[in-house]
Amino acid sequence: MSNEKTGSYRTKRVFVNNIDTYSSKCIAKFLSTCMVGGSLEEADEDGPAEDETALQDGTFQIVGTISNNEGEKPSFALQCYASQKRDQLLPSLLECDVVVYNISEHATAEMIDEATWAISALHSDIESFASQKIFILISSVMTWAMSKPADPNDPEIPLTEDDYRRKRHHPNFKEHANAEKMVLKLGKTKKSKLSSYVVAAGVQYGMGENLLHYFFKTSWLGEFAKVPVFGPGTNIIPTIHVNDLAGVIQNVIDHKPKIHYFLAMDDSNNTFEDIVKIISFVLGPGKIKKVPKEEAYLTKVLTNADVDYLSVNLRIEPIFLKETFNLHWVSEAGIIDNINRVVEEYKLLRLLLPIRICLLGPPAVGKSSVAEKLCQHYKLHHINLKEVIDEKMQHLEEAVNGTEQEGESEEALSNAQDQLDSLKDSMEQNGGRLSDGLVYRIMRDKLNSTPCRNHGFVLDGFPKSYDQAKEIFYDEQDDPRSKMPAFNKKIIPEFIFSLEASDDFLKERVQNLPESVAEKMRYSKDEYLTRLKKFRKANVEDETVLNYFDELEIHPEHIEVNNDPEYGAVMDKITRLVGRPRNYGPTPEEREEMERKSVEETAQRLVLETAEWNRREAETAAKMATQLEEWVRDAKMATQLEEWVRDAKMATQLEEWVRDAKMATQLEEWVRDAKMATQLEEWVRDAKMATQLEEWVRDAKMATQLEEWVRDAKMATQLEEWVRDAKMATQLEEWNRHVTEVKRQEHELLEARSAPLRNYLMNYVMPSLAEGMMECCKAKPDDPVDFLAEYLLRNNSQD
Repeated sequence: MSNEKTGSYRTKRVFVNNIDTYSSKCIAKFLSTCMVGGSLEEADEDGPAEDETALQDGTFQIVGTISNNEGEKPSFALQCYASQKRDQLLPSLLECDVVVYNISEHATAEMIDEATWAISALHSDIESFASQKIFILISSVMTWAMSKPADPNDPEIPLTEDDYRRKRHHPNFKEHANAEKMVLKLGKTKKSKLSSYVVAAGVQYGMGENLLHYFFKTSWLGEFAKVPVFGPGTNIIPTIHVNDLAGVIQNVIDHKPKIHYFLAMDDSNNTFEDIVKIISFVLGPGKIKKVPKEEAYLTKVLTNADVDYLSVNLRIEPIFLKETFNLHWVSEAGIIDNINRVVEEYKLLRLLLPIRICLLGPPAVGKSSVAEKLCQHYKLHHINLKEVIDEKMQHLEEAVNGTEQEGESEEALSNAQDQLDSLKDSMEQNGGRLSDGLVYRIMRDKLNSTPCRNHGFVLDGFPKSYDQAKEIFYDEQDDPRSKMPAFNKKIIPEFIFSLEASDDFLKERVQNLPESVAEKMRYSKDEYLTRLKKFRKANVEDETVLNYFDELEIHPEHIEVNNDPEYGAVMDKITRLVGRPRNYGPTPEEREEMERKSVEETAQRLVLETAEWNRREAETAAKMATQLEEWVRDAKMATQLEEWVRDAKMATQLEEWVRDAKMATQLEEWVRDAKMATQLEEWVRDAKMATQLEEWVRDAKMATQLEEWVRDAKMATQLEEWVRDAKMATQLEEWNRHVTEVKRQEHELLEARSAPLRNYLMNYVMPSLAEGMMECCKAKPDDPVDFLAEYLLRNNSQD
């Protein structure tokens, strides 16, 4: 029955342009969490002026365009349109109940033109609308920037929406003013079909920041002792929290008021100087410095439009906003009164969360080396007890001696003198050492300092005992009923790492240290052994510093240290447990330095690879030369073998001749013997025939064998030549391929090194220089060089 009385549920489809940019994203995300008609719950009894229908319940469904096609689709959006032409975008607009175009910040001429096209296209199809559509243009307070005060005699009287006809736009925001007029004009034609509204928003802040981000980032990083204020800073800047602006849009959609032009800003009348001062005080060094307005352009972050916003001077009050709408303000009193909330939003949305680490372990285990590497990796502050005390003493001495007296009150200087006297008295009474109480106070002040609270820190070997940890991290405001020791959650370390190593390892490490380093670190043999023994004794008691953190449920991680001088394994484990850095990452200068180092490393690697390749080539050539020498030697041996064979054959022949001669002599003796002549003749004839036959057989075998040897030697020589030729061809081909690759890499390296300079010249030098040359050609002055210099100087000043 209750559902029947309530009526049907209905959603509204809302289009918002560029929902991946700061302002539109915050507005669209806010609307996606709102119920349709949610702002009417506490509305006046008169109700909506133009729409008498019953309250429709439901949610806003967000669709919109995105400027970056490669970015991640916003999770709150039902649909996203990327790179659509206008004829493709129009059907999507016609499907929506509400169309919101935001040109309030960083709006290009193309964005403003698209907004005017959208209202014109909707107006052209007005007769086809089945129900009323709402068009809302979120414009900028800069369309009022040049307006004169409401009362010249009393500049404290603010401008209001009633002064609409007297408003004057900033010269650079003429297109914004024209867009406002067109939206209001086309919305008057047939309000039952198309109703249009203009919301002129002040400078937006909150939810991670946009226009004021430079000052938040500068303060958070702490790179400057004073945050710059560009110009005198006395101008009043109308501001509004971006979620309050989103609430205004919600109210316009729900109420559909008779008034169609609204100013949207909070109740503050803060000056530029006051805004920067409070940001610096809460987030940074607490000091500001006024610099010429022109220095804003040197930041390379603030655009011309940003500087125009920061230079506006308007005392303005939104009357209709409070009279018409039911706003649940986030920051009605302004950024100064709500700075703590704004800063928390900024840190959370930009993931700028501190990382607090404590490194513990025996002396010489490498705590300071690991701490320095962690500070470099995570951009944290290295907290070393001696350095903290020295820094405190130096700061107090500078304050007392007048180095930092600018802007300091007499009370602050007197307090600094008292602290310095107290520290010196304590050191005199304790033999050059501070009392424990003063050490604890100095350490607490350091951990509570803005840089440590913003970025985080690495505690290097401190605290050393349970009592020291309890004194440093103690928090009087903690719950007394808690069983845990009271501790300050804002400075207590999140990660505790205990570096461990054996006594033998540590002693060997200390012995291998250079004498100068050992003396500096008080690592002489006797002194080091005393310190190591004291550490071991302190860490076998029941109440150790590790026990303290265990009681707080911050369990230490124990990491074994090895011989790696770079502590690679230790760093890998710590970074894996801690996670990614929670900061802005490298600055443009650091990125440029990293790229330069990368190019140098690439070049060095190429040189080393080339040298290695040359070395291998030389080794291969030497091996081939050695092989060639062996082949030559083998060939000579084959030739020598042939000579030996020939000599052997000749020697055999000679032996045969000698044998034949002896046999002939013997035969003569036998022949002289008459009796034996006949028989001897027969024997001689048989012996000669047998001997001749043996010689013929032996000669035939030797000839055959010799031919085989010669043929084998020739074949071996030919085969070796073929193998050598094939290897030489392969080696030549590989050489040519390496030479080609080296030339290609050298060309890429030259291109990579010249690209930044070429881009810089083409983007920032050549356009202005070309225009100057053209003007010089037109003017044809007597001194063209002087004319060109004056032209460039004049145009640079105007920019």
